[in-house]
Amino acid sequence: VAVVTGSNKGIGFAIVEQLCKQLGSSWAVYLTSRDKARGADALSQLKKRGVEPRFHQLDIDSQESVDRLAAYLKGTYGGLDILVNNAAIAYKGDSTAPFAEQAEVTIATNFWNTLRVCDALFPLLKPHARVVHLCSSVSDMALNKASPELQKKLTQPMSLDEVKQLMSDFVARAKAGTVQEAGWPQTAYGVSKVGVRLMTYAQARDIKGDDIVINCCCPGYVDTDMTSHKGPKTIYEGADTPVYLATLPPGIKEPIGEHLYERKVVPWAVKPGFTIA
Repeated sequence: VAVVTGSNKGIGFAIVEQLCKQLGSSWAVYLTSRDKARGADALSQLKKRGVEPRFHQLDIDSQESVDRLAAYLKGTYGGLDILVNNAAIAYKGDSTAPFAEQAEVTIATNFWNTLRVCDALFPLLKPHARVVHLCSSVSDMALNKASPELQKKLTQPMSLDEVKQLMSDFVARAKAGTVQEAGWPQTAYGVSKVGVRLMTYAQARDIKGDDIVINCCCPGYVDTDMTSHKGPKTIYEGADTPVYLATLPPGIKEPIGEHLYERKVVPWAVKPGFTIA
Protein backbone atom coordinates (compact mmCIF):
# COMPACT_ATOMS: atom_id res chain seq x y z
CA VAL A 1 0.00 0.00 0.00
CA ALA A 2 1.39 3.40 -1.02
CA VAL A 3 0.09 6.90 -0.25
CA VAL A 4 1.18 10.12 -1.95
CA THR A 5 -0.09 13.35 -0.38
CA GLY A 6 -1.15 16.28 -2.55
CA SER A 7 -1.06 14.21 -5.72
CA ASN A 8 -3.89 15.33 -7.99
CA LYS A 9 -1.44 17.39 -10.07
CA GLY A 10 2.20 18.28 -10.57
CA ILE A 11 5.02 16.21 -9.10
CA GLY A 12 2.66 14.23 -6.86
CA PHE A 13 0.60 13.20 -9.89
CA ALA A 14 3.75 11.98 -11.66
CA ILE A 15 4.90 10.10 -8.54
CA VAL A 16 1.58 8.23 -8.41
CA GLU A 17 1.80 7.33 -12.09
CA GLN A 18 5.38 6.08 -11.81
CA LEU A 19 4.67 4.09 -8.64
CA CYS A 20 1.72 2.40 -10.35
CA LYS A 21 3.90 1.47 -13.31
CA GLN A 22 6.84 0.24 -11.23
CA LEU A 23 4.94 -1.57 -8.48
CA GLY A 24 2.24 -3.19 -10.59
CA SER A 25 -1.37 -4.16 -9.99
CA SER A 26 -0.67 -6.05 -6.75
CA TRP A 27 -0.16 -2.68 -5.03
CA ALA A 28 -2.81 -0.24 -3.87
CA VAL A 29 -1.35 3.17 -4.77
CA TYR A 30 -3.39 6.04 -3.34
CA LEU A 31 -3.67 9.39 -5.02
CA THR A 32 -4.90 11.96 -2.49
CA SER A 33 -6.18 15.51 -2.75
CA ARG A 34 -8.18 17.96 -0.69
CA ASP A 35 -10.90 18.20 -3.32
CA LYS A 36 -12.71 15.00 -4.34
CA ALA A 37 -13.65 16.33 -7.79
CA ARG A 38 -10.05 17.18 -8.61
CA GLY A 39 -9.01 13.77 -7.35
CA ALA A 40 -11.57 12.10 -9.62
CA ASP A 41 -10.33 14.12 -12.59
CA ALA A 42 -6.74 13.07 -11.84
CA LEU A 43 -7.81 9.41 -11.67
CA SER A 44 -9.49 9.79 -15.05
CA GLN A 45 -6.34 11.28 -16.57
CA LEU A 46 -4.21 8.46 -15.18
CA LYS A 47 -6.59 5.79 -16.42
CA LYS A 48 -6.06 7.16 -19.93
CA ARG A 49 -2.33 6.74 -19.31
CA GLY A 50 -2.83 3.07 -18.52
CA VAL A 51 -2.66 3.08 -14.72
CA GLU A 52 -5.39 2.87 -12.10
CA PRO A 53 -4.47 4.20 -8.68
CA ARG A 54 -7.05 4.47 -5.92
CA PHE A 55 -8.28 7.65 -4.28
CA HIS A 56 -8.76 8.92 -0.77
CA GLN A 57 -9.58 12.46 0.22
CA LEU A 58 -6.81 14.05 2.29
CA ASP A 59 -6.33 17.60 3.51
CA ILE A 60 -3.18 17.68 5.61
CA ASP A 61 -4.40 20.96 7.16
CA SER A 62 -7.25 19.01 8.77
CA GLN A 63 -6.62 16.66 11.68
CA GLU A 64 -10.00 15.03 11.04
CA SER A 65 -9.08 14.33 7.41
CA VAL A 66 -5.70 12.85 8.37
CA ASP A 67 -7.27 10.70 11.09
CA ARG A 68 -9.90 9.47 8.64
CA LEU A 69 -7.21 8.30 6.21
CA ALA A 70 -5.27 6.60 9.01
CA ALA A 71 -8.38 4.75 10.20
CA TYR A 72 -9.20 3.67 6.64
CA LEU A 73 -5.70 2.33 5.98
CA LYS A 74 -5.63 0.48 9.29
CA GLY A 75 -9.07 -1.00 8.82
CA THR A 76 -8.63 -1.93 5.17
CA TYR A 77 -5.00 -3.03 4.97
CA GLY A 78 -3.66 -3.15 8.51
CA GLY A 79 -0.76 -0.90 7.58
CA LEU A 80 1.20 1.09 5.04
CA ASP A 81 4.33 0.34 2.98
CA ILE A 82 5.14 3.63 1.23
CA LEU A 83 4.42 7.20 2.32
CA VAL A 84 5.41 10.13 0.10
CA ASN A 85 4.80 13.50 1.74
CA ASN A 86 4.46 15.75 -1.28
CA ALA A 87 1.73 18.21 -0.22
CA ALA A 88 3.09 21.72 0.33
CA ILE A 89 2.41 25.37 -0.40
CA ALA A 90 4.48 28.40 -1.39
CA TYR A 91 3.50 32.04 -1.60
CA LYS A 92 4.30 33.68 -4.93
CA GLY A 93 7.14 36.18 -5.03
CA ASP A 94 4.74 39.04 -5.71
CA SER A 95 2.42 38.15 -2.83
CA THR A 96 1.25 41.14 -0.81
CA ALA A 97 0.51 39.01 2.26
CA PRO A 98 2.43 40.22 5.36
CA PHE A 99 5.53 38.17 6.09
CA ALA A 100 4.14 37.15 9.47
CA GLU A 101 1.16 35.57 7.71
CA GLN A 102 3.36 33.89 5.11
CA ALA A 103 5.57 32.44 7.84
CA GLU A 104 2.71 31.13 9.96
CA VAL A 105 0.75 29.58 7.07
CA THR A 106 3.77 28.13 5.26
CA ILE A 107 5.34 26.58 8.34
CA ALA A 108 1.93 25.25 9.40
CA THR A 109 1.34 23.40 6.12
CA ASN A 110 4.84 22.39 5.08
CA PHE A 111 6.25 21.47 8.49
CA TRP A 112 3.57 21.00 11.15
CA ASN A 113 0.99 19.34 8.92
CA THR A 114 3.54 17.08 7.27
CA LEU A 115 4.49 16.07 10.80
CA ARG A 116 0.77 15.57 11.54
CA VAL A 117 0.60 13.03 8.70
CA CYS A 118 3.69 11.29 10.08
CA ASP A 119 2.26 11.14 13.59
CA ALA A 120 -0.93 9.53 12.25
CA LEU A 121 0.61 7.13 9.73
CA PHE A 122 3.98 6.13 11.21
CA PRO A 123 2.30 3.69 13.65
CA LEU A 124 0.94 1.92 10.54
CA LEU A 125 4.29 1.51 8.78
CA LYS A 126 4.98 -2.13 7.98
CA PRO A 127 8.46 -3.75 8.02
CA HIS A 128 10.59 -2.48 5.11
CA ALA A 129 8.38 0.62 4.72
CA ARG A 130 9.78 3.61 2.85
CA VAL A 131 9.04 7.25 3.72
CA VAL A 132 9.94 10.16 1.46
CA HIS A 133 9.51 13.84 2.31
CA LEU A 134 9.62 16.29 -0.60
CA CYS A 135 12.15 18.91 0.43
CA SER A 136 14.06 21.50 -1.58
CA SER A 137 17.54 22.85 -2.23
CA VAL A 138 15.99 26.13 -1.11
CA SER A 139 16.75 24.75 2.37
CA ASP A 140 20.45 25.22 1.55
CA MET A 141 19.74 28.72 0.29
CA ALA A 142 17.93 29.53 3.53
CA LEU A 143 20.78 28.07 5.57
CA ASN A 144 23.25 30.29 3.76
CA LYS A 145 21.22 33.40 4.55
CA ALA A 146 21.16 32.54 8.26
CA SER A 147 23.59 33.94 10.82
CA PRO A 148 26.79 31.93 11.46
CA GLU A 149 25.49 31.02 14.91
CA LEU A 150 22.22 29.71 13.52
CA GLN A 151 24.02 27.91 10.68
CA LYS A 152 26.10 26.03 13.22
CA LYS A 153 22.99 25.05 15.17
CA LEU A 154 21.05 23.93 12.10
CA THR A 155 23.84 21.70 10.85
CA GLN A 156 24.26 19.82 14.13
CA PRO A 157 22.18 16.73 15.03
CA MET A 158 19.08 17.71 16.97
CA SER A 159 15.99 16.02 18.35
CA LEU A 160 12.57 16.36 16.79
CA ASP A 161 11.49 18.42 19.81
CA GLU A 162 14.35 20.82 19.13
CA VAL A 163 13.31 21.09 15.49
CA LYS A 164 9.75 21.86 16.57
CA GLN A 165 11.03 24.60 18.87
CA LEU A 166 13.04 26.15 16.05
CA MET A 167 10.01 26.28 13.76
CA SER A 168 7.88 27.79 16.54
CA ASP A 169 10.60 30.35 17.22
CA PHE A 170 10.77 31.37 13.55
CA VAL A 171 7.02 31.99 13.38
CA ALA A 172 7.08 33.92 16.67
CA ARG A 173 9.96 36.03 15.37
CA ALA A 174 8.08 36.67 12.12
CA LYS A 175 5.06 37.91 14.07
CA ALA A 176 7.29 40.12 16.21
CA GLY A 177 9.21 41.45 13.23
CA THR A 178 12.54 40.21 14.63
CA VAL A 179 13.37 37.41 12.15
CA GLN A 180 16.67 38.84 10.96
CA GLU A 181 17.76 39.98 14.42
CA ALA A 182 17.46 36.34 15.49
CA GLY A 183 19.63 35.24 12.59
CA TRP A 184 16.82 33.79 10.46
CA PRO A 185 16.55 34.45 6.72
CA GLN A 186 13.48 36.27 5.41
CA THR A 187 12.09 33.27 3.53
CA ALA A 188 9.09 31.38 4.85
CA TYR A 189 9.25 28.62 2.24
CA GLY A 190 12.99 28.16 2.68
CA VAL A 191 12.72 27.85 6.45
CA SER A 192 9.78 25.46 6.12
CA LYS A 193 11.99 23.17 4.03
CA VAL A 194 14.84 23.52 6.54
CA GLY A 195 12.29 22.19 9.03
CA VAL A 196 11.34 19.26 6.77
CA ARG A 197 15.00 18.39 6.28
CA LEU A 198 15.78 18.51 9.99
CA MET A 199 12.62 16.50 10.68
CA THR A 200 13.84 13.84 8.27
CA TYR A 201 17.20 13.56 10.01
CA ALA A 202 15.55 13.33 13.45
CA GLN A 203 12.93 10.80 12.39
CA ALA A 204 15.50 8.57 10.71
CA ARG A 205 17.54 8.49 13.92
CA ASP A 206 14.47 7.83 16.07
CA ILE A 207 12.84 5.03 14.07
CA LYS A 208 13.94 1.65 15.33
CA GLY A 209 14.14 -1.71 13.59
CA ASP A 210 12.00 -3.30 10.89
CA ASP A 211 14.10 -1.83 8.04
CA ILE A 212 11.95 1.34 7.87
CA VAL A 213 13.85 3.93 5.83
CA ILE A 214 13.14 7.67 5.85
CA ASN A 215 14.74 10.15 3.42
CA CYS A 216 13.96 13.53 1.90
CA CYS A 217 14.80 14.96 -1.49
CA CYS A 218 14.76 17.97 -3.75
CA PRO A 219 12.85 17.26 -6.98
CA GLY A 220 14.55 20.17 -8.71
CA TYR A 221 13.06 23.24 -10.38
CA VAL A 222 10.00 21.70 -11.98
CA ASP A 223 7.36 23.10 -14.33
CA THR A 224 4.37 23.18 -11.94
CA ASP A 225 1.75 25.60 -10.66
CA MET A 226 3.96 26.20 -7.61
CA THR A 227 6.80 27.55 -9.79
CA SER A 228 4.35 29.41 -12.05
CA HIS A 229 5.52 26.93 -14.72
CA LYS A 230 8.99 28.48 -14.86
CA GLY A 231 10.91 25.33 -13.93
CA PRO A 232 12.86 23.60 -16.74
CA LYS A 233 12.19 20.08 -15.45
CA THR A 234 9.11 18.02 -16.31
CA ILE A 235 6.99 16.59 -13.52
CA TYR A 236 8.35 13.15 -14.42
CA GLU A 237 11.94 14.33 -14.03
CA GLY A 238 10.90 15.83 -10.68
CA ALA A 239 9.31 12.52 -9.67
CA ASP A 240 12.40 10.44 -10.41
CA THR A 241 14.25 10.80 -7.09
CA PRO A 242 11.13 10.54 -4.89
CA VAL A 243 10.11 7.32 -6.68
CA TYR A 244 13.69 5.99 -6.42
CA LEU A 245 13.61 6.55 -2.66
CA ALA A 246 10.10 5.16 -2.28
CA THR A 247 11.14 1.89 -3.95
CA LEU A 248 14.51 1.28 -2.27
CA PRO A 249 14.91 -2.50 -1.89
CA PRO A 250 14.71 -4.31 1.47
CA GLY A 251 17.88 -4.27 3.55
CA ILE A 252 19.34 -1.19 1.90
CA LYS A 253 22.26 0.33 3.85
CA GLU A 254 22.16 3.74 2.20
CA PRO A 255 20.72 6.28 1.70
CA ILE A 256 19.07 6.39 5.12
CA GLY A 257 18.12 9.68 6.78
CA GLU A 258 19.58 11.75 3.98
CA HIS A 259 18.68 14.63 1.67
CA LEU A 260 19.07 13.78 -2.03
CA TYR A 261 19.01 15.53 -5.38
CA GLU A 262 19.01 13.56 -8.63
CA ARG A 263 19.49 10.34 -6.64
CA LYS A 264 22.66 11.64 -4.97
CA VAL A 265 23.09 12.50 -1.29
CA VAL A 266 23.49 16.24 -0.74
CA PRO A 267 24.81 17.24 2.71
CA TRP A 268 24.26 20.71 4.15
CA ALA A 269 26.26 23.16 2.05
CA VAL A 270 27.42 26.34 3.77
CA LYS A 271 28.92 28.69 1.22
CA PRO A 272 30.28 32.01 2.54
CA GLY A 273 28.70 34.90 0.70
CA PHE A 274 25.92 32.79 -0.82
CA THR A 275 22.70 34.73 -1.43
CA ILE A 276 19.24 33.83 -2.62
CA ALA A 277 18.64 35.01 -6.19
